[in-house]
Amino acid sequence: MAIRKLRYEGDEILKKKSREVEVIDEKLQTLIDDMIETMHKYNGVGLAAVQVGILKRVVTIDLYDDNGPIVLINPVIIKTKGAEEVDEGCLSFPNQFAKVVRPTEVVAEYTDREGKRMRVKAKDLLAQAICHEVDHLNGEVFVDKIVPGTLEYLEPEG
Repeated sequence: MAIRKLRYEGDEILKKKSREVEVIDEKLQTLIDDMIETMHKYNGVGLAAVQVGILKRVVTIDLYDDNGPIVLINPVIIKTKGAEEVDEGCLSFPNQFAKVVRPTEVVAEYTDREGKRMRVKAKDLLAQAICHEVDHLNGEVFVDKIVPGTLEYLEPEG
């Protein structure tokens, strides 16, 4: 496992649409492991492959609960319910936070890392994370969706 180099604001790759994963092979498993390790190193809740420079539809999410990290390959949001203003940040936009309107619940279909097609009904933070990461796969970043006037820059620690 290795820490991958994050891509940051202004990097053109963040605006590109990621490609469907055709084959779940050893190389993809390594990417997934590296993404989880990278996400944890930077205390992220989610990470999309594009954020480490790989245009594949792969997402890792960890709510730091007892369930451990989840991996979504080729995720598709098939249903949303409700809407709320939530605080959001992004590893590709360090020290920037803003309010974004997200669904309170989503249903998403995805392939897990063993190749099984799955469905998840997510609420609250998990729903928010799935929406945020799927946006990344579509070349969209959270700062494009913020509630006007809510963007804050925090001074880095240290």
